[in-house]
Amino acid sequence: MGTVFLLILIVLGTIFFISHRKEKKRKRELLEEELKQVKRSAEEDVTSFGEEVAELDILTAGVELDEGGAQDYKRALDSYDTAKETLEKVDEQSDIRHVTEALEDGRYAGKCVRARVAGEPLPARRPPCFFNPQHGPSVEDIDWAPAGGQLRPVPVCAADAERVAVGAEPAVRKVVTGDGHTRRAYWEAGPAYAEYNRGYFNSYAGSGLLPGVLMGAMLFGGMGGGWDGSYAEGFNDGSAGGDAGGDAGGGDFGGDGGGLFGGDGGGFDFGGFDF
Repeated sequence: MGTVFLLILIVLGTIFFISHRKEKKRKRELLEEELKQVKRSAEEDVTSFGEEVAELDILTAGVELDEGGAQDYKRALDSYDTAKETLEKVDEQSDIRHVTEALEDGRYAGKCVRARVAGEPLPARRPPCFFNPQHGPSVEDIDWAPAGGQLRPVPVCAADAERVAVGAEPAVRKVVTGDGHTRRAYWEAGPAYAEYNRGYFNSYAGSGLLPGVLMGAMLFGGMGGGWDGSYAEGFNDGSAGGDAGGDAGGGDFGGDGGGLFGGDGGGFDFGGFDF
């Protein structure tokens, strides 16, 4: 009897060990694929900013920049180089943050150069355009919601503010998800894009320039990680209350009408936000 019991334990232990190894391999492969997709999106952003830098070269050709202008121009160039070099060294998802941080700073510096050349006041340092961080610094906050969602204040660039004002769709940044071919709005892209989002918006946490409910979504997991029930409940009713819980990628964003803009979605999971 004892021998049979021992054999059963060995068989069960073997099955568990094999299953555990397969699960770890599956998770590792999933993380690797997600990282490839986020790197691809970050590379698109770097390329887009590189085109802006090239335009700055043309804009400033033959123009004698003052000390402030020269510093802004150098800062834009340095940010582009930093973003490129950092992207080449990305080994894990947390590294992506440093790429988008550099892009956010470089785009603001580029806007300053343009303002100086045009003889205009320097732009205010504000969060990137919510609809597409590639658009650079926002100029105002507007109330917006996708079809069936709740209105939320979001920072936007002048072009998207005008689009929304006339009833047109904003120019939304869509990124690669899922099978590697599907594109979704980056705020629907799930936990894999948490660090991507943080790089663009993290420096505005607590500044008062990022609407509280959006800041929570960006920085505490609603756009790429897990929240505990108290924070999710507070977020769903439009407040910024509750406690942020879990690591990026953990937990669900529960509650009725879950998601950044509410609606009838069943809450947040690895698939992103349901509107």
